[in-house]
Amino acid sequence: MALIKKPVTGMKDILPKEMIIRDYVTSLVKETYKNFGFTPMETPIVEHIENLLSKNGGENEKLIFKVLKRGEKLNLSEAKSENDLSDSGLRYDLTLPLARYYSNHANELPSPFKALQIGSVFRADRPQKGRFRQFTQCDIDILGDGSCLSEIELILATTTLLGKLDFKGFTVRINDRRILKAMAAYSGFKEEDYDNVFIILDKMDKIGLLGVKEELVNSGFAPEAVDKYTGLFENTGNDRESIKKLFDILSVEGSELEGNELITIIDSVNATKTVDFKVEFDPSLVRGMSYYTGTIFEISMDEFGSSVAGGGRYDEMIGKFTGSRTPACGFSIGFERIITILLEKDFKVPGGRESYAFLLEKGMSSERICDIMKEAGRLREEGNKVLICQMNKNKKFQKEQLIKDGYEEKNIRDFYHTDFKK
Repeated sequence: MALIKKPVTGMKDILPKEMIIRDYVTSLVKETYKNFGFTPMETPIVEHIENLLSKNGGENEKLIFKVLKRGEKLNLSEAKSENDLSDSGLRYDLTLPLARYYSNHANELPSPFKALQIGSVFRADRPQKGRFRQFTQCDIDILGDGSCLSEIELILATTTLLGKLDFKGFTVRINDRRILKAMAAYSGFKEEDYDNVFIILDKMDKIGLLGVKEELVNSGFAPEAVDKYTGLFENTGNDRESIKKLFDILSVEGSELEGNELITIIDSVNATKTVDFKVEFDPSLVRGMSYYTGTIFEISMDEFGSSVAGGGRYDEMIGKFTGSRTPACGFSIGFERIITILLEKDFKVPGGRESYAFLLEKGMSSERICDIMKEAGRLREEGNKVLICQMNKNKKFQKEQLIKDGYEEKNIRDFYHTDFKK
């Protein structure tokens, strides 16, 4: 039986053109975040199944690739459920593994700890265009700092990175999970209904406020609560003054919120940003993960109709490992989405070095090959890229492919037995 040449469903092979861009973006990520004091670290792609199923991952917990027990531990005859067969699984994001990592190594790490993690994650999702079962995530997190300095640093670092990739005019949307809960409480929803309310609210971008209102009513919520709730959104804008007005309303209900924190974040980012973008308060921003406890944010790019980064504060997750509350806040760029956008824009990796291709005639003597290798070595020492390969019979097609791969025609050299033809 012939072997299967296509990758497993939901996975993809990466061709050189894309890989060059991915490597460039990865190096830019590391360089930029290093300048903001973030330290690279790594966790295994396999996590304990108990951690993955700890109610921290929301809907992602339904998409776990579970790993079978090995050897004597795998007892098929006595297994009563799927959980009896599995003791680990592939990570579905980088945040939960980071929380475990920090709880295990806190005594060896600085405080606050500014972490940078880039790696593959896995979700057994339904494959579709732009959505894969294996993909790269790129996270920065600040652990051990409960002040809004964390949010300011995360936003500035991420927007600086996007600016270096020539993205501009985007919007950083910011909200707070405590605001979401306070608005729901003010409107009369029961606490046990908050998650369902937020799931519907999260559709605002797609169905609008009227659609949210209709779906809430159709879900059985009291019309007076729905009217009061949607009225808050109708009367709330996106600027810092809107935050103050909303907090004046919510404070009547005894909210614990610190409205000045959001205002400080927005003012500080606007005052120190080096890239062209807006920061807006968005009371409808939800973020899907259930582990968020405070500030949440997303970066939206209107020209591409999607978000390219998101994150927030998750002060309770590490405590589930250690028993003590530890402040934590993180921001993740949509690495795969950014790569897709760059490919669609026919992005060219910048750089001063030249790319040369040396095409050698067949049957060339060892002396001539040595001369050519010395010439290639000289160019490489100067920082240039040099590809050496044998000249094909269809040299025209070969050169066309090289030009397509980014080699300039002037830098494609033909080498023959007795002389150099440039």
